[in-house]
Amino acid sequence: MAGGRNEQGAWPQVVKTKLKTGGFKLATQTKQAPSSIHNPQSSARIPLRWRKEVERILITDEQIARRVKTLAREIERDFRGRELVVVSLLSGTVMFLADLIRHLNLPLRLDFIGVSSYGLGTESGELVFTKELRLDVRGRDVLLIDDILDTGKTMSRVLPKIHALKPRRLKTCVLLDKPSRRVEKIRADYAGFEIPDLFVVGYGLDYAERYRHLPFVGVLHPHVYQP
Repeated sequence: MAGGRNEQGAWPQVVKTKLKTGGFKLATQTKQAPSSIHNPQSSARIPLRWRKEVERILITDEQIARRVKTLAREIERDFRGRELVVVSLLSGTVMFLADLIRHLNLPLRLDFIGVSSYGLGTESGELVFTKELRLDVRGRDVLLIDDILDTGKTMSRVLPKIHALKPRRLKTCVLLDKPSRRVEKIRADYAGFEIPDLFVVGYGLDYAERYRHLPFVGVLHPHVYQP
């Protein structure tokens, strides 16, 4: 999620799934149904400083750490014997990116694309590229990383841009997948957690450029972002 870019809608919708409120699923690449994991509100305490703004912790830092290691193993398996070019979307990916590449035992190069479609609120605007790729990815294996796959509008603009540079292979990796809000036919090759339609912050995700530094993924109190 780039500086100011926030695909999450301002008004959380009713989730038409079997998940209980506060639950999430591990996203997998297999055809089997993702494993359901529930995160009761009492399972993790929000630091006192954030209790007026963060309603509950959806995914703890320990759960994130375990899942990131698993994702790294999956990526290593698929790109074994190849040099990888990791392309990360600024700037919501920073924490996820740093943790993920530390676990990748592969030769890799790193570059960034800047994309912005939001100001300091939640109203969408025209998608603007604020930083272009510096590395030449022609004929290379590329892994595109984003923090959250929501509507899919950002990915639907970025993927054709990278494909035009003629990489050998292009895969996508996201920390969070929110399929209930998808409007574009986009699916991530690697996804950390599938979550319901909740307004989440932390671990790189922001609202009005705040909360990125929180070590967990939490649900924001509606009074923070509703007018």
